[in-house]
Amino acid sequence: MGSTEIATLGGGCFWCLEAVYDEMAGVASVESGYMGGHVPNPDYRTVCAGRSGHVEVVQVTFDTAVLSFRDILEVFFAIHDPTSMDRQGNDSGPQYRSVIFYNDDAQRAAAEQLIAVLDHENAFGRPIVTELRPATTFYLAEDYHQEYFVNNPQQPYCTFVVSPKVKKFREKFASRRRV
Repeated sequence: MGSTEIATLGGGCFWCLEAVYDEMAGVASVESGYMGGHVPNPDYRTVCAGRSGHVEVVQVTFDTAVLSFRDILEVFFAIHDPTSMDRQGNDSGPQYRSVIFYNDDAQRAAAEQLIAVLDHENAFGRPIVTELRPATTFYLAEDYHQEYFVNNPQQPYCTFVVSPKVKKFREKFASRRRV
């Protein structure tokens, strides 16, 4: 493995993003957690109440010899709706907003560039509302949220929400799947 980089992304429920990035070649680890709020050491209940300021995020550690930050973002934009403010499907509230927490100017610039290209191409039929914010403290979510889809594939939310996103990733990004 070469050098690693971290991408921190919010695109609705973290179970969806985690399940997809777990299958991506070059991804070393994916952790579900919270970022961006004003409450220290938040828990799931506090974040779900929508008053902590935190977003459900995944922190993706990837091998830069295999993937670029842009590769990570291309998948991110394909598996959630970046035109919807504070909502992904039935998940509604500020904790489900579309956001990229960048770690440096290069990540910020890559995100700005890709958003500009996608908006110029009218890729989603509406403008992208994904926020770009500097990364802050990452708080790891409770243990039962880690690998949730792998451990609970028959749970209704996984069947009806997570599974279709994983399927979309497998079809659209077949060449980027872990072997």
